[in-house]
Amino acid sequence: MSTAHVLLGLLAGGPRHGYDLKRAHDERLPRAKPLAFGQVYATLGRLERDGYVTESGQDRDGGPDRTSYELTEDGRQHLDTWLSAVEPPAPYVTSEIFSKVVVALLAADAERARDYLVAQRSAHMSRMRELTTAKSTPGASIGDVLAADYAIGHLEADLNWLQTTLTRVAAFSKEVTN
Repeated sequence: MSTAHVLLGLLAGGPRHGYDLKRAHDERLPRAKPLAFGQVYATLGRLERDGYVTESGQDRDGGPDRTSYELTEDGRQHLDTWLSAVEPPAPYVTSEIFSKVVVALLAADAERARDYLVAQRSAHMSRMRELTTAKSTPGASIGDVLAADYAIGHLEADLNWLQTTLTRVAAFSKEVTN
């Protein structure tokens, strides 16, 4: 995820200050890692330097001055370009799960690989149940539902791979030891 692009998207609705941007990010992307205030302000500084946002005013709400930012025309074009770009599928397999299974097999320990796959499958199933419950909870936001659906889709793909790999561990083990 590009923090800069998310902030540009949040500013597309109108001027906001950093505190509001952080709160909106954390509310609208509920399953994403929350932003740190320092990250928000550092990103706003880079966006301003690059001409994508500009200061739109200052206000004081019972505390320090808060600078509001708004999207510039260049910022809107930059956001539109980013939103239109199709993301290429990941070219490499970078999953920790995949690496652990391969390393266990390379260590000629098919039983360890099998035990790990079973335990990982159990953890994935538990997480899927949590997400299914979370998205059907009364008052769940559309962001909560979308995030849960996205995560469940990835977990389902992992579960498919885990099951397929479990059935192939013996063959993989023979290949590694020969």
